[in-house]
Amino acid sequence: MNDSSRPTWCDIDLAALERNYRAIEHLVGASKMMPVIKADAYGHGLIQVASRLEDIGAPRLAVAYVEEGLALRAGGITVPIQVLGGAVARQIPLFLEQELTFTAPSVDKLLQIDEAAKAAKTTAKVHLKIDTGMERIGVHHYNADTLFDTALRCTSLEIEGVFSHFASADDNDLRSARLQLERFLEALKFYDDHNLPTPTRHMANSAAIVALPEAHLDLVRPGLLLYGVEPIEQTSHIVTVEPVLSWRSEVIYFKVVEAGNSIGYGGTWTPENSTRIVTLPVGYADGYRRGLSNRAQVLINGNRHNVVGRVCMDQTMIDIGATSAYNGDQVVLVGSDGINNITIRDLAQWSDTIPYEILTSITARVPRRWQP
Repeated sequence: MNDSSRPTWCDIDLAALERNYRAIEHLVGASKMMPVIKADAYGHGLIQVASRLEDIGAPRLAVAYVEEGLALRAGGITVPIQVLGGAVARQIPLFLEQELTFTAPSVDKLLQIDEAAKAAKTTAKVHLKIDTGMERIGVHHYNADTLFDTALRCTSLEIEGVFSHFASADDNDLRSARLQLERFLEALKFYDDHNLPTPTRHMANSAAIVALPEAHLDLVRPGLLLYGVEPIEQTSHIVTVEPVLSWRSEVIYFKVVEAGNSIGYGGTWTPENSTRIVTLPVGYADGYRRGLSNRAQVLINGNRHNVVGRVCMDQTMIDIGATSAYNGDQVVLVGSDGINNITIRDLAQWSDTIPYEILTSITARVPRRWQP
């Protein structure tokens, strides 16, 4: 790190990303992989992650919005890219220009895509979205035949795939997830009934990759798991992945606070005895959530210490008790130091949210350092 760099940063281990990809690839066997790299690759860096995945042979990638697909093409990514969200009509030409793969969640959208592709004298690549219980986007499973019939009549489309999405594959009780899979497979009988080849089938997100091997089908969509965060308990018994992101800061201030003197906004924490407090240059504007106030821990010199007082927009205070810390000492917000470790899941539990939100909330003002 150079002398002028900000004293709060994330390290992104691209070798760990590759190892995770290989571990998941081995687990799913004959199923193909479509890594999900939406939301700046879950905060890990869209272009950097995509480039590594393309280099190691990922056959295709998935994003949420067309803008992410455009950024990938501008960054030199050439593999097929599926946009998982539905296409807004005025953006359909962008898909066609950059050879992005559409998601068609309705008959109307399918017809719009076909019409635009016909006008452009090209063929649009499309995956049909079936709603099996998420009630978000997609044709209801019991109306899927209408979408499939319409697709057969379209002349400027290549129907590459059909997919759905689990609402609760990370639950301990998987009955609902299994019902969704059953509905999806039932809808797909349309193709057998009409003596047609079935397009590529995909449904498994990270949790289903681990918990529902019967849902691997032809293609899986690893997201959280790819970045080394366990989507469900007992993940490590099924596949071993390692965190790709670590988050660190530095001590920038030290003071002794006397007993009875409250810390921070609102005075939400007051020491019973004289103690040592250090301040870190990180706060909720960086994605270190306010909900971590008086709940989270950090690692300094390998030891756990408590966050005290309210997390501020730009600064956070830590109680180090009778121990010592000096300006410039490294502080682990997420990662390992000696035998101790703080995970993304820890931060999520301390702030009453999910790991996805923690990762995608680390803001752009936190520099990323990519390790090859």
